[in-house]
Amino acid sequence: MKIATFNVNGVNTRLSTLLRWLEERRPDVVCLQELKAPQAQFPARALKDAGYDAAWVGEGRWNGVALLSRIGAPVVTRRALPGDPADAQARYIEAAVAGVLVGGLYLPNGNPHPGPKFDYKLAWFERLIAHAASLLESGAPVVLAGDFNVVPTEADIYNSRSWKKDALLQPESRAAWAGLVGQGWTDALRERFPHQPPWTFWQYFRQDWERDAGLRIDHLLLSPALADAGVDRHVRGWDRASDHAPVWIELEG
Repeated sequence: MKIATFNVNGVNTRLSTLLRWLEERRPDVVCLQELKAPQAQFPARALKDAGYDAAWVGEGRWNGVALLSRIGAPVVTRRALPGDPADAQARYIEAAVAGVLVGGLYLPNGNPHPGPKFDYKLAWFERLIAHAASLLESGAPVVLAGDFNVVPTEADIYNSRSWKKDALLQPESRAAWAGLVGQGWTDALRERFPHQPPWTFWQYFRQDWERDAGLRIDHLLLSPALADAGVDRHVRGWDRASDHAPVWIELEG
């Protein structure tokens, strides 16, 4: 089973790119982030025509997450991260697909740092850590996939000099990531590429894509399991591309 995550940065704006990639790579399950579309404007029909059933949580101009499957409709178990009933931002969806529980997430960016947005990022991270622990305890095969908005180490960025004040690299963000992975999750890209994991994100400005000045913020975490993993880097070079590239794993068995 091939499971992918793709911060599409506007599902309607970049629908042609998404459909092109789906046709090219044919992942079985896809987690999408930054839909930037309200619930009623998600392109479910176009995706169905492409062979994918979908479940999604939309939100106006920002956020929004979805799960796509071409191996059976996702059986949704959650449409929000537990721990704060007042949190209305569309950042988490969870569903069972072909015997695997998949959690798709869009962790808050947290900028500007310091400030309320960074505080929200850390609070959301703590809720994720608590929920992830319960998922591991269930013993079910689980994948947590999405845009985590954290650069885990200095090896996960081309050069951190101009990013020192960014929320993605702060010690608190990295400590939260380490605490999450330390529960027993496998960082699929790190496992597959232990010395130099591939970038997954390049900013639109300063010719970051052309200079390959990227970073790794899109991750797939696995409950104890073995899998191949990779990044479809070339998709970032397409016309009207997202600033993220799709990231995928292929589960054994």
